[in-house]
Amino acid sequence: MKSVLAMLLATAAVMGSAKAMDSTEAEELEGLSPETRLEQRCDLEAMERIHHDPVKLVPDELVAYAFKEPLVTGDKIQSTGAAFRSKGEWYHLSYTCTTSPDHMTVLTFQYAIGQMVPHNEWAQHYLVP
Repeated sequence: MKSVLAMLLATAAVMGSAKAMDSTEAEELEGLSPETRLEQRCDLEAMERIHHDPVKLVPDELVAYAFKEPLVTGDKIQSTGAAFRSKGEWYHLSYTCTTSPDHMTVLTFQYAIGQMVPHNEWAQHYLVP
């Protein structure tokens, strides 16, 4: 089954750029459990921010738990072991995201893009070409 994040990103890719959620995408997120919604909403925010970052990366996939499980506390998620794919390469990512209590609105977001992940590490960290 395709993740909500993958569906949202596919929609954004068809449109040529990352975009704000529309009502259909919001409904899909609302159908998720609160913890899953928090992670998916923050992953989507990460992808949108990276897309607009001056480093000119084009993210099309993100794995929040690639190198370390995210830490979730209430309406906040801290993912220090995430990775995202851009132009066929994977990059380390860490982010901290706080949302509204319904996990639909991002209130605070900080992120840092790390180094490229060596190809020989992809399989062991759930990273697909």
